[in-house]
Amino acid sequence: MKKTLLAITAAILMTVMPAAQAQWVVIDPANLVQNILTAARTLQQINNQIQQLQNEAQMLTNQARNLTSLPFSALNQLQSALSATNQLLQQAQGPSLNLTQMETQFAQLYPAAYTASTPANQMALDASQHWQNALEALRTAAEVQSQSVQNFASDEQTLSDLVNNSQSAVGALQATQATNQLLALQARQAIQAQQLQLTQDRAVALEQARQVAVHARAAEVRNRFHGTGTPYTPSPVNFYGN
Repeated sequence: MKKTLLAITAAILMTVMPAAQAQWVVIDPANLVQNILTAARTLQQINNQIQQLQNEAQMLTNQARNLTSLPFSALNQLQSALSATNQLLQQAQGPSLNLTQMETQFAQLYPAAYTASTPANQMALDASQHWQNALEALRTAAEVQSQSVQNFASDEQTLSDLVNNSQSAVGALQATQATNQLLALQARQAIQAQQLQLTQDRAVALEQARQVAVHARAAEVRNRFHGTGTPYTPSPVNFYGN
């Protein structure tokens, strides 16, 4: 750097020497070199400041990208699919899904045993209701299965949109939001699986309760058939009077 400056200084001196001799102007070479070095250092400082400002501008640009929100949200699709399945559960016929109400209804509809005081028509009505409950539970399970299949197409599209937005994310915030929505999709599918399992287990439980009620009713019918009197005792009969 210093050699270059000295060469420049020498060239300047050679250029101005004839004029200096003609006009008798005295030039101090050492002072001229010092001025050139000072100007060079000043220029370098300016360049450094410009580079620093450029770095700060790039840093602000990167921060703005990191704070840019994802221009896509799958929340409505996820909530809609979950609401459709949940609505089928709320419309389910038979014993209530509310725990307190279910316990009361189950105790009334599925007694552990029938007594002699239970009217025959009441047992017949109970049997009809048990069969209806089992049928409705199977219907609800089938409806939830059908709804789950319909949700597959929506989930496939949502997954594709989220992956595309995640791959094209311009900053950390967009990538994080895309990841969170992917996790939300996974959570909704897990909830849907639980709902489907619930309806299937409910159908199995009501069918088993119906079978238990059939045995209890059969036991009471058998008791009434046998009666409570003295059973018949066979004895020999003489047709000829001997």
